[in-house]
Amino acid sequence: MSDHPSIEWAISQSPVPYPEAVAFMEARARAIHEGEARELIWLLEHPPLYTSGTSSKPDDLRDPERFPVFDAGRGGQYTYHGPGQRVAYVMLDVTKRNRDVRKFVLDLETWIIKALEAFNIDAGVREGRVGVWVDRTELGGPPREDKIAAIGIRLKRWVSFHGISLNVEPDLTHFEGITPCGIADPRYGVTSLVDLGRPVGMAEADAALQEAFKAVFERDVTPVTPPFP
Repeated sequence: MSDHPSIEWAISQSPVPYPEAVAFMEARARAIHEGEARELIWLLEHPPLYTSGTSSKPDDLRDPERFPVFDAGRGGQYTYHGPGQRVAYVMLDVTKRNRDVRKFVLDLETWIIKALEAFNIDAGVREGRVGVWVDRTELGGPPREDKIAAIGIRLKRWVSFHGISLNVEPDLTHFEGITPCGIADPRYGVTSLVDLGRPVGMAEADAALQEAFKAVFERDVTPVTPPFP
């Protein structure tokens, strides 16, 4: 691993309300920029909710009464967060990474892909479609691909916040209230580790994410107390 200070790694065990999470991220990103706090990866779950990104289209919110809807301020379109989905909020100083945003996003994608390899899942990115996908095409059947993880970040003074979400075992019907990431094509859906036949618990997913993160970002991590339990 590199000689740089380790990155703090926090895991909340109880669902964290979305507004409180965003407020914490904004404050932490500011503190990182000012040199008052270390970089942090924060793993958590949210209660069921929808978030809109800067490219969201009103028609993509199919059922606005189903769950609370929040303006995330991040890139991307509508997405769902809820129990059984591991959200990893990424508060990293992109200045330390040469301010290369394209490479930073690529590293986030590679992080997810490498974590999924631990469960023998062959996943990848697709041109023109944000996130990480798996091929569900059956022999002789029509083409089918499902998204298993979403990515949406925001930079403020070159410090990132928001991050990634990996579907471990969420209720996939909850995605029906939106057009996930604006993709309405019936060839493309949503999946999870459990939906793919991998009975993975959240702790196992967390361990895979941690090992993959250390490999991709070449940094050690230090477990810390989460901002919310």
